[in-house]
Amino acid sequence: MNSILTPILALVVWSLLVWAWMLATRIPAMQKAKFDPQGAAHTTALHVLPSRVRAVADNYNHLMEQPTIFYGLVIYLHLTAQAGPINIVLAWAYVALRVVHSLVQNTANIVALRFILFVTSTLMLVILAARAVWALF
Repeated sequence: MNSILTPILALVVWSLLVWAWMLATRIPAMQKAKFDPQGAAHTTALHVLPSRVRAVADNYNHLMEQPTIFYGLVIYLHLTAQAGPINIVLAWAYVALRVVHSLVQNTANIVALRFILFVTSTLMLVILAARAVWALF
């Protein structure tokens, strides 16, 4: 748990769990709506599914977006021997905030709370990146 790479593993595992959650909600909803899978060639067609089902898919997509910055940044920190305790805590904070963001989006879907969680998690990335840049000088 004291490796800066472990938060990457945690977020990958969480992303796969959200993927399973998405399948577990989307497929039954599509079957119930008698939705032809070919109709999903363009994701906009899936707007006929219930909001709670779309929220999980949206969250999965979110986990494929900004976390790519996190993965690259953490690998950079590891490779440049900047995996000290502060950076490890910041990396775990990012992962924890992303997990909470997922739970909020996939259940209550309170947009204002999601926004706060997103901004706070992004702040963890900003601090990690700033610390990496600062170490260059």
